[in-house]
Amino acid sequence: MDSDVTDHAVVLGGGIAGLLAARILADVYRDVLIIDRDQLAGVTGPRRGVPHGRHAHALLAKGHQILVELFPGIVDELAAEGVPVGDLAGSLRWYFLSRRLQPAHSGLLSISSTRPVLEAGVRERVRALSNVRWLEEHAIRGLVTTSDRHRVTGVRVVGENGSNNEQVVPADLVIDATGRGSRAPVWLTDLGYPAPAEDRVKVDLAYTTRHFRLSGDPYGTDLSINAVASPGNPRGAFFPKLNDGTSMLSLTGILGDHPPNDPDGFLAFAESVSAPEIYAAITAGEPVDDAVTFRFPASVRRRYEKLRRFPQGFLVMGDAVCSFNPVYGQGMTVAAIEAVVLREHLKRGSGVSARRFFREIARYIDVPWEISAGADLGFPGVTGKRTLKVRLGNAYMARLHTAAAHDARLTEAFFRVAGLVDSPNALMHPRLIMRVLRGSKAEQATAVPVGTLAGLASRHENRV
Repeated sequence: MDSDVTDHAVVLGGGIAGLLAARILADVYRDVLIIDRDQLAGVTGPRRGVPHGRHAHALLAKGHQILVELFPGIVDELAAEGVPVGDLAGSLRWYFLSRRLQPAHSGLLSISSTRPVLEAGVRERVRALSNVRWLEEHAIRGLVTTSDRHRVTGVRVVGENGSNNEQVVPADLVIDATGRGSRAPVWLTDLGYPAPAEDRVKVDLAYTTRHFRLSGDPYGTDLSINAVASPGNPRGAFFPKLNDGTSMLSLTGILGDHPPNDPDGFLAFAESVSAPEIYAAITAGEPVDDAVTFRFPASVRRRYEKLRRFPQGFLVMGDAVCSFNPVYGQGMTVAAIEAVVLREHLKRGSGVSARRFFREIARYIDVPWEISAGADLGFPGVTGKRTLKVRLGNAYMARLHTAAAHDARLTEAFFRVAGLVDSPNALMHPRLIMRVLRGSKAEQATAVPVGTLAGLASRHENRV
């Protein structure tokens, strides 16, 4: 089998993580093949392999920066096609703790695009690469290895048309970007390797989405109205306007409090979120489709970096490594960061060491995982260990969001961290902490004593 492998890379999965991986591989490998179960060519709408694709998505600021680097001009092209683009902290209307944050001009762009439109734009850019090929409507049956099982040399695939004619696709490198449902842990155990340990945070989340044609304009200059769930009101909403003249309303509810998909239940749920203008807009508007629901039981992080044995010639990326609670919009951006890490490893020219790769991406996953998992643990019904760091972090963020209702500098600082541009330590700069304390003192957003937060300021004084 080794004699048949000549500079081929295979990417399993044609979603955002797979497309970005293929873009990086195309700079190094003579031939890159993307394999996916779905039809991809010409598809601009939701597809089976991305069940969350019908609902609100977000590309965080860091992801936007990487996308522009890998595909120069792509944002301008999307904007020319009518996709709204604006400032993440200044062109979107954000509600936290039932308060509207003061808008800020952060310079961080937000693409108000549906997931299918964004994915189609990236896919067309990847299709333009002369050394990238596609094998659509094929399912992956498993990995092919050397006789000693130390190296992956390809994959076994079968057509989705009902045929059982299995074929082997050879490869120097195979990347699993098949998402949350990745079979990599099973493939590893079948080959005699241990499966990765998993960290789970059960949130029992659901999105329910419906599109509306509005009779008025609730947005003004804003691209979207977003009411973020909190322990005080665990129901949320994302309400972007789209380039086709309609608006998408994705309602969110956790811990089994799921938004209904019947018309009356949907409206009643929308009335309960923290942005009253959303309910007013949709009751005066006209629905253009039926509501659809997507359920997300738990955030899952597979700890590949802790494995001591792993076959050569095989990597795992994207949601297949870490599937975040989607309300934080982190998945596509973390996949983009992992693609950049892959590029750096390939530049070394001696092949990619899976163990080193997994250890490095784990460092980049740590921050968004702590942000989302820690915030989820702020909801009393979410089970998990609430360390002192988690409790203090959630208390501090409650104060920050309270103060940011009238302090644009805090809004900007928050979205630079939430957008994965700045480290969370940036929020612990003494000057920012003092702004948080002054801005939130009157409302006493948390029970954490002011002296405790002032102590945090002094401890971080020399770290930022």
